[in-house]
Amino acid sequence: MPKLFEPINFKNVTLKNRITMSPMCMYSCTAQDGKLTPFHFTHYVSRAVGQTGLVMTEATAVLPEGRISPEDLGIWEDEHTSGLKELNRELHSYGSATAIQLAHAGRKARLDSKIYAPSAIPFNESSDTPEEMSSEDIKRTIVAFKDAARRSKESGFDIIEIHAAHGYLINQFLSPLTNKRSDEYGGSRENRYRFLSQIIDTIQTVWDGPLFVRISTDEYSEAGNSLEDMIYFAEQLNHQGVDLIDCSSGGVVPASINPYPGYQVKRCEAIKHKASISTGAVGLITSGIQAEEILQNDRADLVFIGRSLLRNPYWAKAAAEELGYSPEAPKQYERGWN
Repeated sequence: MPKLFEPINFKNVTLKNRITMSPMCMYSCTAQDGKLTPFHFTHYVSRAVGQTGLVMTEATAVLPEGRISPEDLGIWEDEHTSGLKELNRELHSYGSATAIQLAHAGRKARLDSKIYAPSAIPFNESSDTPEEMSSEDIKRTIVAFKDAARRSKESGFDIIEIHAAHGYLINQFLSPLTNKRSDEYGGSRENRYRFLSQIIDTIQTVWDGPLFVRISTDEYSEAGNSLEDMIYFAEQLNHQGVDLIDCSSGGVVPASINPYPGYQVKRCEAIKHKASISTGAVGLITSGIQAEEILQNDRADLVFIGRSLLRNPYWAKAAAEELGYSPEAPKQYERGWN
């Protein structure tokens, strides 16, 4: 059996294969209330039918002002759980494990309301200037992540991922490019990590399942966090009991990036081995052979598939065929599976 199709365990959760649907914003909450629409059910469930081992939702906002756009999913109130429960029932019925990515956009929110950040620095010239968060704002946001984790558990998710990448709020605290605070949340990398550390601690008071964290492993700026800083953060995440680091890059400040197949895997591999923690590889992974190489060479433990799963909900089957393997078919599709 190819390693891509070997099961893997995280605490009490078993994934039937190593293929994860990467969180991708769909901008499809038509009522702008953060609730699921029929599109979301079609979108996510079709990937479960296609035998994706772990289906992860798009960035799901823990506060209304934490949405990237008004059309984003939310989990800031208890009313959001009914739709998410139904989604989880559908996804589980096809054998997929489920994850939710909890997020806050910070200064990258594109809303008509006030936006917040660790420091009052806009993302670019066309962006609004955020309000620097007070200690009360920080406490309120940490509590919002805790409440979102409780709702995630009530909704039936197997795994929670904290979004600390792509220049959104937690990443803004982690990076010296965006965090110019002089209090206990700014300055040293120990202080810049404090916000994420406290979010993890408070989530763990209501959540005992697997916990992933997505980070930007490269900020594409000499003045930003170095690989050594990222390994330090990864070591702290390991000490706090995080199960896997989802290794992406960029988004903190405007940057010129030259993407190529597997362009983020090198840092993913370094973090895995230097911090002794499981990692997920993401970034232009398009074929079964490429994914198998990453896993067989112990460069990551999961592969996160984004655009390729948008193109083909049955990417897992196509990857299996490439590797000479036939995964079990959903019973409804057995006649045409092989």
